[in-house]
Amino acid sequence: MTSTSESPQPSPPESVAIVAHGRVDVGTAVGHVRSVAAEAGVRVVDEPGDSDLTVAVGGDGTILRTLASLLGTDVPVIGVNYGRVGFLASIEPERLEPDLRRVFAGEYKVLDLPTLDLKLNGERHVAVNDVVCTSSVLGRMVELAYAVGGEDLGTIPCDGMICSTPSGSTAYNLSNGGPVLVRGVDAMAITFIAPHSLHARPLVVPRGAPLSVRNATMDVSVCVLVDGHQVADLSPGAEVSIGLCAQNSLLATLPETTFFSRYRDTFA
Repeated sequence: MTSTSESPQPSPPESVAIVAHGRVDVGTAVGHVRSVAAEAGVRVVDEPGDSDLTVAVGGDGTILRTLASLLGTDVPVIGVNYGRVGFLASIEPERLEPDLRRVFAGEYKVLDLPTLDLKLNGERHVAVNDVVCTSSVLGRMVELAYAVGGEDLGTIPCDGMICSTPSGSTAYNLSNGGPVLVRGVDAMAITFIAPHSLHARPLVVPRGAPLSVRNATMDVSVCVLVDGHQVADLSPGAEVSIGLCAQNSLLATLPETTFFSRYRDTFA
């Protein structure tokens, strides 16, 4: 496995966009972002794709959606934590103004984070966090046949499977006992949900070794979710391919907000 590199030290942004959680009252915080931007001479634009930097005000869900919407652009996203966990966020509400002043002065770094490429029936979806294949019938077990890099690894009776990026490894994957992938690891984690087997161990798979998953269940379809949103149902015998994508998401962080500091503060 190779490590992804940080982008070159960014210049102070000339323009910034603001994305806010639609169901949390963050109006005051958005007002503070606008105020600090004006103070720093940074222009606020409406479209994130037209900005040099986008500030996501909310929780991890808001940050993930913003990262996904900006795939294929050169616009990084920095998060202000107004959520429950905020693992991807770099700025806490009580530090909003002083930390944003630093960011608008160019005191931040940008991390290239791997994403996942899902291919199914000629369609393609990109996941920033994870792809989950799970039983479409609550309480019904499914059988998933899987192969990595073209090599068959058998069929596992289970409730489902999680394939996650390093970003997603601290989410649903972690709660199911999967491995945590440190930022900079260019790999994906494969973890089964409630497997009925003593041999279904999590795997960490490098780039260039795609995962194929086939629904080997006789009478139950498999629901496929990308970052928590259903994109397809696998009927019995249908197959999906998942691998590391060529596109990376761009997460901006303060220099001191390292993976391990967030890991310690969030999960200790």
